[in-house]
Parts: sequence; C-alpha cells; structure tokens
Amino acid sequence: MLQSYLPVLVFAGLGAIVGTALAMLNRFVGPRRPNPVKSDPYECGLPTEVSRTFRFGVSFYMTAMLFILFDLEVIFLFPIATIMAQAESIYVLGATLVFIFLLVVALAYEWAKGGLEWK
Repeated sequence: MLQSYLPVLVFAGLGAIVGTALAMLNRFVGPRRPNPVKSDPYECGLPTEVSRTFRFGVSFYMTAMLFILFDLEVIFLFPIATIMAQAESIYVLGATLVFIFLLVVALAYEWAKGGLEWK
C-alpha cells in the first residue's frame, strides 16, 4: 500500500525542496532596492488614494459574471472529451455539438446586446 504512494511522496518532497531552495536563493542573491513605491500596499489595481467607499460600476460585475459563466461552461467540455475518447458514440458527439452551439448562441446574444462592451 505504501509503495503506491511512494512516487507521490517523492514528487512532493522534491517539489518542497526545490521551492524552498529557489526562495532562499532569491532571498540571499536577489537585489534589494526598497523605495516608497515598492513598499506601498497594492490591491486590485487601485491606487492607494482611492477610499474604501469607492464603488465599481455595474459593467464590471456584469463582465465578471459573464466570464465566470462562460468559463464554467467550457470546463464542462473536459469531461465530455474524456467520455468521447472512451465511448465513441454518436450521441455524445451530438450532445457536445448542441452544447457548443448553445454556447455560441449565448455569446452572440451577449455580444449583440453589448454585454461584452466595457463602459
């Protein structure tokens, strides 16, 4: 039982060793030129002068939701690809083509409605 986990443990150990070694090498050999701009906190691309009451526009959230929606739908194509490799069924191919067609129709609809325009 332990022999089946041995390659995973060796790989994880080597990854930890290499990661630690490169981080330490960067720490000791890398240049250090601190200045106020580098020390300034940075978050989400906003300048530090922006107050906490800053509000994003609705288009930002719409674009983010569309990205997540289409991203999640495309992720569903990976399991279908593995099933198609094993099943070789015309039904799976047809279902996949219908799914992709619906994705393209939804993308065309959003494009026509201006949902992909950054305002």
